[in-house]
Amino acid sequence: MSGSGGVLGLGLDLVEVEGFHEQLKRAGTSFGEGTFTPGEIAAAMEAGNPASAAFARHLAARFAAKEAFVKAWSMGRAGREPAMPSVRWREIEVVSDSWGRPRLVVAGETERRLRDTLGEVEVSISLTHEDSVAGAVVVLSGVQR
Repeated sequence: MSGSGGVLGLGLDLVEVEGFHEQLKRAGTSFGEGTFTPGEIAAAMEAGNPASAAFARHLAARFAAKEAFVKAWSMGRAGREPAMPSVRWREIEVVSDSWGRPRLVVAGETERRLRDTLGEVEVSISLTHEDSVAGAVVVLSGVQR
């Protein structure tokens, strides 16, 4: 049975929804496709069409979660070089269970680097959004066996 080995990192991020929505709508950019997985885009479309504020709020909260994850990972590496030279946003995915509870899944090279730098971790996440702001908190905890 696994248990918590203590908090390794904590990250918090807030995203201003209107500005984020403008960035998503900007023609000729690949921000959305380069940042979000197909599953995250599909879930946002359930909240509203891509031109809607609901769509933007949904993705803004997920972007805040990705940023909060990177901040938590960085906190866990205080005093050491960055874990990755660049973030692979699509390897950090927010998925929801059938009740809508979010969970952060880290995959690929990002997952490998996370394990190499912090060991096995448990990722806890909380998302929130209102009309004008979306936010997320991520806690990385060590896993004891």
